[in-house]
Amino acid sequence: MAENFPCATLLGKGPSNFIANIISANPTELCPVSWFKNPEYIGQDSYFGGSTPLDTWVGYLVVVGFGLLFSVFTTIVVYLDKTFAGNASMTSEHFNTAGRMVKTGLTASVIVSQWTWAATLLQSSNVVTMFLDVSYHTYASGATIQVLLFGVLAISLKDIAPSAHTMCEIVRARWGKAAHITFLFFAFCANIIVTSMLLLGGAATVQALTGVNYMLAAFLIPWGVILYTSTGGLKATFMASYLHTVIIFAVLITMITLVYIKIYSSDQIYSFLANTVSYTEEQCMALFSTEGSKEDLGATTGTPQYACGPVPGNSQGSYLTILSADGLMFGIINIVGNFGTVFVDQSYWQSAIAARPQSAAKGYLLGGICWFAIPFSLATSLGLASTALMLPITRGEAGSGLVPPAVADNLLGDAGAVLILIMLFMAIVSTGSAESIAVSSLVAYDIYREYINPEASGKQILWVSRVVIVVFGLFMGLFAIALQAMGLNLGWVYLFMGIVIGSAVIPLWNMMTWDKASGKGAIISAWSGFVLALIGWFVGAKIESGVVNVATLGSNPVMLSGNLIAILSSGFIHYVYSKFIDPQDYDFSTLDANIHLVEQDLSGLREDELDKNEIRRAKRWIIRRGYLLTFVLIILWPILSIPAQIFTQSYFAFWVLVSIAWGFGAAITIFFLPLFESQDEIGKVCSGVLNYIMCKKEEGAGYAEEEPVKTVDEPVKAEPEAEADAPAVEADAPAAAEEEA
Repeated sequence: MAENFPCATLLGKGPSNFIANIISANPTELCPVSWFKNPEYIGQDSYFGGSTPLDTWVGYLVVVGFGLLFSVFTTIVVYLDKTFAGNASMTSEHFNTAGRMVKTGLTASVIVSQWTWAATLLQSSNVVTMFLDVSYHTYASGATIQVLLFGVLAISLKDIAPSAHTMCEIVRARWGKAAHITFLFFAFCANIIVTSMLLLGGAATVQALTGVNYMLAAFLIPWGVILYTSTGGLKATFMASYLHTVIIFAVLITMITLVYIKIYSSDQIYSFLANTVSYTEEQCMALFSTEGSKEDLGATTGTPQYACGPVPGNSQGSYLTILSADGLMFGIINIVGNFGTVFVDQSYWQSAIAARPQSAAKGYLLGGICWFAIPFSLATSLGLASTALMLPITRGEAGSGLVPPAVADNLLGDAGAVLILIMLFMAIVSTGSAESIAVSSLVAYDIYREYINPEASGKQILWVSRVVIVVFGLFMGLFAIALQAMGLNLGWVYLFMGIVIGSAVIPLWNMMTWDKASGKGAIISAWSGFVLALIGWFVGAKIESGVVNVATLGSNPVMLSGNLIAILSSGFIHYVYSKFIDPQDYDFSTLDANIHLVEQDLSGLREDELDKNEIRRAKRWIIRRGYLLTFVLIILWPILSIPAQIFTQSYFAFWVLVSIAWGFGAAITIFFLPLFESQDEIGKVCSGVLNYIMCKKEEGAGYAEEEPVKTVDEPVKAEPEAEADAPAVEADAPAAAEEEA
């Protein structure tokens, strides 16, 4: 039942005669609820048009100040962990793998942090404004299943390639040089696309909220990542990611509480949404078009510029329905693209490498479940609130990711804008640091060590890793500026990513799970899928619009065709080639012998830590639960929502309750579980710091002594017989042979 908000009570407010003209056109006209709380919205054709809610200095404080703060904090924590808890010294192995001993809670926290892009916070709410329905469930579930299923690859990695540093090392070990170069290309594309989305969304929001110049923001944001990542490596990234995730969940819980508990209720939001859908096209023109033209509303193109009136393609034109043509197309694009940005992104392989064998599968499953709460709960609160309150957010602003900051500003004023800005910055630096360390590992191990200096020492690998982090950060700042100059925004790049990297997904899955997978077939399928996707993408734009440009290439049907062609054609070609043309009979037990360590740091690689029976049990565990949760999120949940068609008030209240419970449950888990699992290490650090301050050194409680690490800089002298038998054996061969035995 819609609540009454008659425009007559607003006479005299807003632009001259604006309300009077609305009333004269339709005396029973209802006005948006947001106009009664904020009369300045009356006649406004853009939420952020021309002004910012925060001063410029706030933007610089967050972008520069928080970067320095986390750099100092993370460096101190890594130093204390090394000094008092006895964890490994900074070798190249530790820099890029974090010692391969990360526990379940921290693994889950890191997965949440890595998967929480700027797009997670911005795009999930944007789809409510852009598709005007509950497609954000499709966004959340369609981006969760990849993490759940990657748990299968994570435990497979611990089984067949525990010594790996990168996914491309595994490709090289199984399929050879040509495949290695092929998948290096797709891996770098994934890293560049993800980082581009971070900076595009981040810089646009910083500019909209504070007025900081877009180009300057895009250039400065990476520095918050460069400083602490280049200093502490993957371990520093993990520790910072935990803090980032805690802050993100704290802001999330705040927004849920404000929308559905403190300021409004689920029944009120439901009623406001009923008002929104009740307007006719003429009434929407009167509300949002000062010129009274259809062009202002996008009505002539069939693409509404504002959330107003019934939605074409939705069941009964409703906002509260899961039956949406545009939402379905977006969901498929979302699933395909996100498979690429998980399975082809080195940062997820790196987190699997860093996890303990017992923690790899559980960490990914728990991380996926907790991550689902962020887009689902955030869109249920801020996304639906933007539509219910009918804020003057244009489609262009939504495409740039400005829905959450607009709603937060409406709810809390400057404080809300600051919270979203901080939340966004946490997402950018957490994912950005993971992408930086991923790129540095690919360059150090798969380019420098593989093709430039095969005899590289640990110190050289470490130096290259740090240099690449700095160079990549600077390059991405400039690249984001170039993308913005080309007219590309966050939403466009998000839909585009599957076209570029989708063709690499199924070959990589087959590499880890199918003994018949052909290396030649993988190369052919990856490149063929990529080329066919580009052709289908351009042809689709030409057929649909008659012209090929940025706008026509960015439409949902065209993006959908390109994404589907990429992943499906690649999978079909690889299967046919491997099954009928070049079938293999690969012995996975030989794979790890082809991957060599630089330093003989066997942390996480000892026999007692790689119990094959435990790993096989963990693999069965994640396969059953990963597939089951995927079925529930993608198939069962939507099917159960279909009979409802249009959500009733009670069904919507239940939907909101689920989002609130999921958000609070995930926040509690992510905050407490890593602390609980690391209580011994935390206790050692606190005790060591206290003893140091008091100049006290108890027996067994002083500074931790570390075992020296044998590196290629300190080669082990071989016996004469061994030298005669194998004069060209690398420094790490004895250890590898011992592990094989």
